[in-house]
Amino acid sequence: MELKSTRFESDRHVATVFLHRPHRHNAWTGRMHAEFRWVMAELEADPTVRAVVVTGTPPAFCVGGDSDALAEHANRGGYDTGLPPEPARPGVNVRPEYDDDFAWMYGYRTPIIAAVNGAAAGVGLALALFADLRFGAAGAKLTTAAPKLGLPAEYGMSWVLPRLVGLTRAADLLLSGRVVTAAETADWGLWNSVLPDGEATLAAAVDYAHRLADGTGPNAVSITKAQLYEDLHRHAAGASVADSKRLLDQAMATSEYREGIAALREKRPPKF
Repeated sequence: MELKSTRFESDRHVATVFLHRPHRHNAWTGRMHAEFRWVMAELEADPTVRAVVVTGTPPAFCVGGDSDALAEHANRGGYDTGLPPEPARPGVNVRPEYDDDFAWMYGYRTPIIAAVNGAAAGVGLALALFADLRFGAAGAKLTTAAPKLGLPAEYGMSWVLPRLVGLTRAADLLLSGRVVTAAETADWGLWNSVLPDGEATLAAAVDYAHRLADGTGPNAVSITKAQLYEDLHRHAAGASVADSKRLLDQAMATSEYREGIAALREKRPPKF
């Protein structure tokens, strides 16, 4: 696919994906949506990629739906994702609960780290919320945006936001659409870290991704991520314990485990 609204780069085992319409502050379009899914599917299929960082080309992360596209929805009198009939499908066929936009990030093979380097609104905020980890620039402005446009909560934010920040704070943001900053929400459970500016935010996210890629077993990380979201969608602690014992038994037969134990006993970094 020819990339016009996104770009990506790779450094060893870490890929960084940029939402790339800086002249529109990376406003979301159907083209960007299709490209983002395609890029993420390509990276998921690349066994050398162990972590993916998602960010925006400065100065913003993603300010939500492009105003021209939103106007077209009004003219049409209905919503259109703008996706082609058969878009790329990263992270699907894991659980049926994940088989929709952004929810597929829970089924994705590797950790996805959002580096919210600037403003994130509407669908841009939803994308960040569905990431596994989030780093934010202190001054980045955040808003659900929808109620000020006469819209309900979009892209599953009414499901994911209460699970991250609690019902009361989620209701505040979803009902009011008010603007907050990453600094104001630093202790809400949204962020792994809040950094001084966008450049530092991206650097911190990429550094964390490299620490994951270089210091942990890729198979172990992938399985642990799957466990996190599997357990989020079920309600039996015993089932989680039983599943973990089955997965431990499988892992202990792998070369990855043997290397991890050898490194521990030899007091050296593992070579995964």
